[in-house]
Amino acid sequence: MQIVTALSQISDRYEALFVDLWGCVHDGVRAIPGAVEALTAYRDKGGKVILVTNSPRPRAGVARQLVGFGVPETAYDDIATSGDSARLAMFDGIVGRRVWHLGPPHDAGFFEPPSILSDPAPIERVSLDQAEGIVCTGPFDPSADPGTLRPELLAAKTRGMKLLCANPDIVVDRGEVREWCAGAIAALYTEMGGESLYFGKPHPPIYDLARRRLARIADIPDHAILAIGDGPATDAAGAMGEDLDLLFISGGLGAAETGTVRGGDPDPGKLDRWLGEVGIEATYVIGTLR
Repeated sequence: MQIVTALSQISDRYEALFVDLWGCVHDGVRAIPGAVEALTAYRDKGGKVILVTNSPRPRAGVARQLVGFGVPETAYDDIATSGDSARLAMFDGIVGRRVWHLGPPHDAGFFEPPSILSDPAPIERVSLDQAEGIVCTGPFDPSADPGTLRPELLAAKTRGMKLLCANPDIVVDRGEVREWCAGAIAALYTEMGGESLYFGKPHPPIYDLARRRLARIADIPDHAILAIGDGPATDAAGAMGEDLDLLFISGGLGAAETGTVRGGDPDPGKLDRWLGEVGIEATYVIGTLR
């Protein structure tokens, strides 16, 4: 493992980047300036950037959101979202045709059929008691403990319903506020004996989608791809599972544990201990993407 202070120290070794969004490129409120500058500079030298995010939104929805955060299109080539990966499975009928949407109203775009499907299964959103399966894009209230959903999840488990998880993230930090994600609900459902189906990081489908997005613009082998992210159970585990080199962002979800102050570098001793505890094998570590 090598601690670096800038992406440019290692970027010449790679032809493409698979970059996490939340905690790496933006904080849920605004763009991280150093990250935008680093990615733009990398692309200016010919590198390709695929944003790989566990957002349940379709690619177009994430692109619109990035504009609002101040992330310019010059910072990336394409986007692969867990939402798109999960939508393909949903419109194949993986959890049935009548589904209960467990998620906020602003995720309604998830239920728009992908243009790449010629014959999508008709999907109808219904109440839980009429549903064949659950589509979880996130909690109704991201500040509420997922345990408040136990009654609904128990009813679903009793009926043998599958839960499609459109975002495997457990938590994210929106600015200074930590919020629960769909992954926390899916984990609880599994713990209760239900069956949860995942399509975002660290699971293979989203990496297959990212490689497809990359292949449309360049033919780049895996050994020339660098994964960048801050989530131990998602970004790091995914990169390790896909045998991709990893630049781990210590100033994201693991900032406190690694002693990474805002805009600074991790404490080497705390970093080594924590990486060992969570089982991360990072090729490189940086405090923030810059």
